[in-house]
Amino acid sequence: MTEFERTLVQSFNTYFEEKDIKGIAHRLKQHRFTPQFLDVLVDSLDPDYYMGIECKSISVDKGAKALYFTQHFTTDKKGIHQIDRISDYLIRSGRTGFLAIELRMGVGKAREAYIIPWDVLRDRFHEDGRTKFTVDEIQDFCRMERKANKYVIDPEGWKKGSRIIS
Repeated sequence: MTEFERTLVQSFNTYFEEKDIKGIAHRLKQHRFTPQFLDVLVDSLDPDYYMGIECKSISVDKGAKALYFTQHFTTDKKGIHQIDRISDYLIRSGRTGFLAIELRMGVGKAREAYIIPWDVLRDRFHEDGRTKFTVDEIQDFCRMERKANKYVIDPEGWKKGSRIIS
C-alpha cells in the first residue's frame, strides 16, 4: 500500500468517526497473482459513501506531463485494460468510482491530489485518439485539500466540483 492510499483510507475512517457515519474504508490485501479490482474500497449503507477509488501517482518534478492510459494502467493476460476491468467491477458492485491522482512536485514541495469521477475517466479512455489526462487537465478537477496530514473527504463536492474536459 502506498502512502497516498494509506492516507486516503485513514482520512475516510477519521471522517466517518468524526461525523458519526456508519462506514469504513479499507484496502484489500494484494497477493502476487491475484488481481486487485481497486486500491481503496469504501463501504457504507449510505449510497454517497459506497465507492471504489483507484489511486495513481505521477512525478511532475521528474518531468511527467500527463497520466497516460498505456503507461499508468495495466492490461491483463486476456488483453483487458485496467480501466475496463474496474468499470465492470463498479457496474457489478453498484459502487461509485473515482480516480484519485497524486501529483508529486519534488523534494520540499507539497504534493497535490485531485479526484476524477470514474465515468469521466472511462469516457475519455473510450474516445478516439484520447490517450491521457495532462497535468493541467488533472488540476482542473476537484482538488483534495489536506489538513493535518489527512485529506478532506467530500464525495458530494467531488461529484459537483469536477469539470468534464473535452
